[in-house]
Amino acid sequence: MWRRPKVLLWAAVGVVAFGFFVALEAAARHYGVPGPITVQAREVIFAPQSGTVLYAAMALMMVVLTWRQRFVAVGAAIAIDLVFWFVRWLVGAEMMYGNGALWVTLGCAVIAVTRRTGSERALLLKGVGLALLLVAGRKTGYTWLLITSKTRPMVLDQYVATADHALGNPSWVAGRIVEATGTVGFHVLEWVYIQLAVMAVAVALYQLRNVAAERRFPSHHLVRTFLVIGLLGPGIYMIFPVVGPIFAYGADGEGWALANLWPHTPPPLDTPLPMPFDGETPRNCMPSLHTAWATAIYVHSRRGPLAMRLAGTFWLIATLGATLGFGYHYGADIIAGVVFTLTIDAALRALARGWDRRATLFVGHGAAVFVAYLVSYRFLPTEMAALPWLSGPLLVLAMCSVIYGFVRTTREWDRTAVPVPVPRPRRERTPELV
Repeated sequence: MWRRPKVLLWAAVGVVAFGFFVALEAAARHYGVPGPITVQAREVIFAPQSGTVLYAAMALMMVVLTWRQRFVAVGAAIAIDLVFWFVRWLVGAEMMYGNGALWVTLGCAVIAVTRRTGSERALLLKGVGLALLLVAGRKTGYTWLLITSKTRPMVLDQYVATADHALGNPSWVAGRIVEATGTVGFHVLEWVYIQLAVMAVAVALYQLRNVAAERRFPSHHLVRTFLVIGLLGPGIYMIFPVVGPIFAYGADGEGWALANLWPHTPPPLDTPLPMPFDGETPRNCMPSLHTAWATAIYVHSRRGPLAMRLAGTFWLIATLGATLGFGYHYGADIIAGVVFTLTIDAALRALARGWDRRATLFVGHGAAVFVAYLVSYRFLPTEMAALPWLSGPLLVLAMCSVIYGFVRTTREWDRTAVPVPVPRPRRERTPELV
């Protein structure tokens, strides 16, 4: 009977998630494009949008398998992809890999339901669910971005650009630096920016490396933080729609740009106003989710080996350089993304270990700083730009206070962590000699 509340809880979560996907599907259909459910269903047969994501999802699912089962799964996925590749080549269809990985993942779900029982079934279903959540998260992200562009005709870039004067217009500075590095610097940053998921999967696989042996998932890992960031971030986009410097002040904005200023001429210090923008460009700047995800990778790579820690540091620095240097984000977006991530990650850690007073204080502080950022960007940008020597350090200091609080809180949790009891094996009784 003790399992009944947990079953009801997960059933409720499943119903809410299904309703959420149906709502996104209906919204996408309203704007004449297929939604996440349709896109995912099509990828069973048709060319996927990203084969890399499907194979990364399968890799996450395989953490619950034995090494022999992993080799069988990878071999089956590659064989299925080769068949699809050959058929597409014969009929002249679009060439892409990844169907095999999706088939194997779905096949494991069928095996879990039909051939497994008890804890073995639950563990395999958790692995499959983790993989499908990763894929579904990407699909819902595309739909969310479409919704932001269709439902938010006015953007607040003038407000953020004005507030960014307090930080020294870092996007304009970084844009000129990237321009000076030439094609080499551009392509390195572009590769890091695009392949953010690759580093995330590498860190997640390291964290989940013992799942098959221990027959359970760790209480907290990177994938949980990634999914929650992707779930909550688009909601902030709807509240604070911003398209970014290269669109609002650069050549990519075409006729909708205020002027072609990025990255050589800082934006003027005029009275900011909401400005109309096209119905295609996503309003996905505030906060910077690329920065948020890169920050999460950095935080979760700290307990890995030296190579992983160095890679996590490089990915964070390079992602910051790309988001600013390509004109996708303002400096104000970056610091908001850092605060956003640390607050979410701390809340998830607290839920995993048990909520306490320290968690309440830190999460409340992080949320308050994040809200203060949004309010100040919207209602005090002119005052901030007029006093950069005061407002700029205050913005950075507020972010640093959250970073310091996160480090101090998590270290305290680590010191007071209660070790998980390991059940002792039962000893067989030796029969007595008569």
